[in-house]
Amino acid sequence: MITTESSKENALRMAKLLIQNKLAACVSIKQIFSIYKWDDDIEETKEFEITLKSKLELKDNLIEFLNKKSTYDVPQIIYKKYHSEVKYYDWLNKTI
Repeated sequence: MITTESSKENALRMAKLLIQNKLAACVSIKQIFSIYKWDDDIEETKEFEITLKSKLELKDNLIEFLNKKSTYDVPQIIYKKYHSEVKYYDWLNKTI
């Protein structure tokens, strides 16, 4: 699942909460630059993309969590089912 936050501090806070609440086994954060339309204006801003590795069965809980904790009015929440190597999949299942 992928979401974004407006600052590094917000992204780190979100990542730690996801791990602490066992909603994700791993969270990666990278700085990005986004251009998007908001309220009829074209916005250009630095954001922090948060990629979290989790289980498909936690999808609804993750969506609810991200909607509550995001600093955005309309948070980006994108998800897709991925396949992984068996050792990584086993680690993920043991972690969360």
